[in-house]
Amino acid sequence: MKYNFFDIHSHFNLDSFDGDLNVVIESHKEKSIGTICVGVDKATSEKAKSLAGEHEHIFACVGLHPDNVTEEEFDTEFYKDIAMNPKVVAIGECGLDYFRIDPNDHVGKDTQKEVFKQQIELALYLDLPLMLHIRPSQNSYDAYLETLEILEEYKKENPKLKGNSHFFVGTKEIADRFLEIGFTVSFTGVITITSDYDEVVRHVPLDMMMAETDAPFVAPKSHRGKRCEPYMVEEVYKKIAELKGLSLEEVQTVFAENRKRVFGIPN
Repeated sequence: MKYNFFDIHSHFNLDSFDGDLNVVIESHKEKSIGTICVGVDKATSEKAKSLAGEHEHIFACVGLHPDNVTEEEFDTEFYKDIAMNPKVVAIGECGLDYFRIDPNDHVGKDTQKEVFKQQIELALYLDLPLMLHIRPSQNSYDAYLETLEILEEYKKENPKLKGNSHFFVGTKEIADRFLEIGFTVSFTGVITITSDYDEVVRHVPLDMMMAETDAPFVAPKSHRGKRCEPYMVEEVYKKIAELKGLSLEEVQTVFAENRKRVFGIPN
């Protein structure tokens, strides 16, 4: 299937889409919009896999979100089994999220790190990329720095380790550390709302970034107030093209190549 635009991170598997899911999915097929539907626990990972199996323009990512590690133990065999499906293209979203955790909750942080490492091991076993979720505590980059420490250690022994840092809101220096280990970073509609990340977007090479929506969250500026949907990723493409002084067509071409290289999804 040839895609006009591709959203590498969305959530058709969340209840925000329950009322009109089939209609929305069909409309995206008609618009030639592809997406990766990302799991956050067992139930949503299973649903992502099922949706991917039913629709050619949807692919799946399966894993356990760091916010959910206290509610669900990471079941390696379960995730390994569903990740064997050919429409599953990544493990995650996984990583570290310190935004809502007490800074002194070392047990909670250690649990997140242990579950993250289990998912890294699974991704390496299956030769799949990671879809990273990283959210630092307020006024800090702590979760980014600790995630990178873990990944950099794994990369030394496992050169094939790869993945993408979703919803990137780090600095140029943090972006460079991801690039050094071969990880891409992806930007959401947030870059259409604020200029805070303009310099980071300009700094990251086009062949090391991607575009996403994180639908149903953070609709781009032109769609504010609406439920975010994958087709809105077009606005993210356009903003990246504007910031880099490139044509929209060039961004589309390079992002298609990036998607194929990282997630194995051809255009």
